[in-house]
Amino acid sequence: MSHSAWPHPVAAITQEERRGRLSRLRERMQALGIAVTLLGPTESLRYFTGLVWHLSERLLGAVVTEDRLIYVVPGFENSRVETLPHLPGESAVWQEEESPSALVSKLAGPSGRLALDDALPLAFYHAFAEQMGAARLVDGGPMIRALRAIKSPAEIALIRYAMGITLDIHRKVRDTLTTGTAASDVVRFIDQQHRAAGASDGSSFCIVSFGAATSLPHGADGEQVLQAGDVVLVDTGCRIDGYHSDLTRTYMLEAGNSEFERAWTIEREGQQAVFDAARPGASCESLDAAARSTFARHGLGPDYRLPGLPHRAGHGLGLEIHEAPYIVRGNKTPLAPGMCFSNEPMVVFPGTFGVRLEDHIYMAEDGPYWFTKPAENPYAV
Repeated sequence: MSHSAWPHPVAAITQEERRGRLSRLRERMQALGIAVTLLGPTESLRYFTGLVWHLSERLLGAVVTEDRLIYVVPGFENSRVETLPHLPGESAVWQEEESPSALVSKLAGPSGRLALDDALPLAFYHAFAEQMGAARLVDGGPMIRALRAIKSPAEIALIRYAMGITLDIHRKVRDTLTTGTAASDVVRFIDQQHRAAGASDGSSFCIVSFGAATSLPHGADGEQVLQAGDVVLVDTGCRIDGYHSDLTRTYMLEAGNSEFERAWTIEREGQQAVFDAARPGASCESLDAAARSTFARHGLGPDYRLPGLPHRAGHGLGLEIHEAPYIVRGNKTPLAPGMCFSNEPMVVFPGTFGVRLEDHIYMAEDGPYWFTKPAENPYAV
């Protein structure tokens, strides 16, 4: 991508950074006794090589060895792949009647262990198991995910920039809502605003809920129309150079609903408890516990009981909107500098309303930092 084609004030990920990622992957492979890693047509392929490809029944990916990067490409797609941005490497082309698993097996050698991208479909695993034997196959997920979970300064800058775009759009939505507004119109407006801000694919997702539908964490089906006195929940995001934003705001247009104000205040307290618990070395599950303990002091829950918090307190974010680390009970992974994750311990009152405030955190050596400033009151974003 030429500099003139890049429309943002934040830098895209460079080829130099991707080469560094491959070097770190090779170090992990050597330590684990893995001869070859296969990256499928997944976000991990993009992460390490810059190549963006869609998943299909035909295998397209990259084989990483100690000293080679080899793209495995269906023959009729090779000319297209050559036009796409990616790290330079060799090409291993297979034709329609040929077996890509046999090709990868040959690249792995007669005895080398093959680590498979954990986002590959199961059908590919079975093909490799038949070709090479299951004993030579390794789940590459833990190795790959551990590398991707630690974001570089360039990645953090891209996420921060994307978050800023989406937060600005939340403010525009709040300023334009009126009684009688259809949720579908808000979704369309948000998509247009994301595109206008430079997110070429528009919104990566968008949930707009009014009234009782806000008690459904991922929204309700069908059209909704904003009524006087409704709670409003908007959850949306976009992608910049592949990196996601993801922000939720819950509010009312007019003051005076004490029940909602109390719930909103409890939600914000729970969100702050997660932030305060986020320290390098703290377990991911301890942050989830901090939110639940806060809510329990207000008579909500405990555990996943409603009214209360029905899901985990957060999830990692990067090239995937949900990725490691997950802020959930049972995840003893210690927080480390470079980790980025959501902070969204939603409070749900079934059939009445829900309150989710979602901002994201990145970890530094000296502790947590917000990507975006949390909401200040129940009537603003």
